[in-house]
Amino acid sequence: MTPEETNEKTLPPPWDRIFSLTTRCFVWALLIAVLYILRPFLLLVFLTFVFAYIQAHGVEGLAHRIKSRPLRVFTVGLVFLGTLFATGFTLLPQVQEQAKNFWGNREQYIAQADEQVNTFLADYPSLYKALAKHKDTATLLTTSDSGDTSRVTNSNHVSNAPARKPGEQPEPKGEGKGKPTENEQGNDETNVSKIEDGTEQPPLPIVRGLVDNVVMSFAENPLQISQSVFSYASSFLMSLLFSFLIVLDLRKITRGVQGLKNTKIEFIYDEVADNIAGFGRVLGRALEAQLFIAVCNTILTAIGIWVLGLPNMLVLSTIVFFCSFIPVVGTFISSTPIALLALQSGGVTTMMIAIAIIIVVHALETYVLNPQIYGHHMHMNPVLVLIVLTIGGKLFGIWGLVLGIPIVNYVFRHAIRHPAERPAEA
Repeated sequence: MTPEETNEKTLPPPWDRIFSLTTRCFVWALLIAVLYILRPFLLLVFLTFVFAYIQAHGVEGLAHRIKSRPLRVFTVGLVFLGTLFATGFTLLPQVQEQAKNFWGNREQYIAQADEQVNTFLADYPSLYKALAKHKDTATLLTTSDSGDTSRVTNSNHVSNAPARKPGEQPEPKGEGKGKPTENEQGNDETNVSKIEDGTEQPPLPIVRGLVDNVVMSFAENPLQISQSVFSYASSFLMSLLFSFLIVLDLRKITRGVQGLKNTKIEFIYDEVADNIAGFGRVLGRALEAQLFIAVCNTILTAIGIWVLGLPNMLVLSTIVFFCSFIPVVGTFISSTPIALLALQSGGVTTMMIAIAIIIVVHALETYVLNPQIYGHHMHMNPVLVLIVLTIGGKLFGIWGLVLGIPIVNYVFRHAIRHPAERPAEA
């Protein structure tokens, strides 16, 4: 025996197991505390992992063509960076043009949308009454009555008369006699809808109220919105830099981390290192599954755009592809330009059809593609995948959707199993 073996102290049972369990609990509590403290940087850490994972696979794929690893890293990094920025510079002019076009015609679009909504509400009086009683709708009505009432439309008529200035008396109707003609009387009667019990149904400026609320929120919190945009942009750019440096020095970083095994925090390394590496591999497979889902989602959406005959199909499809990697929020981001282009091209009816197509595509993604593709890549039952996505999204929002399946997969296939029973791919 060596002196180290003879001097090693061991605890008698059951204290040895108690000490081991206490040590493990301490290590994991420490790790969770560190993650909690670093929670403002979770987006930066996640994007860095994603970009590093993609570039590392590209570097490994070029190993048989380019022998020099630094050259492979620089080649993959330049291609990756060039693809991202080329896509951004291609999309930005198109988005700016469509946004300027929509903003210039916003009053017409809002009036048409409110007209369609009130036409729908005229057939469902109970829904109309519920919306009229709603606090937010009441606020919208108050704002409309005290503000620009000429813009409020009804289900059968859109007013094209110019708005009156404050204090100005309305012009008399009719042929200069102060009495409206029969046609004008008929038009006035259509300014309110009739519901089944014969009572008048004044139009609800729902769409205008929503737009006004959004504009007001931007106007009231410009600094906070600017800070959020700057935070996301800086996280994106810093993750690109960090991921490149990590891939470039990956071997040195690996040796440095492995060197912690010969330090005084060896017990932390032994407990955490293998688990973090295993979870990283599981998360990588989840990203590969999300890539397949993004491709399927883009193809289905492109078919819908082609059927509607909307312009800029390539640009819209590209936006859908990249936004497919952003849970929940990505759906709204990618759907907005499609809905606006549909509104500009064919009016409110075309926009509603486009929204219906988007809802169908994302329903297929949520209830068919996600369970099947995730189940295949992650070796999980599709029903369990659907349950995890539902619970994770409700409890933890976006991060629950992003990390819910990898965490559950890792726990059931790696963390709770003995080393000999763990799957080979974990």
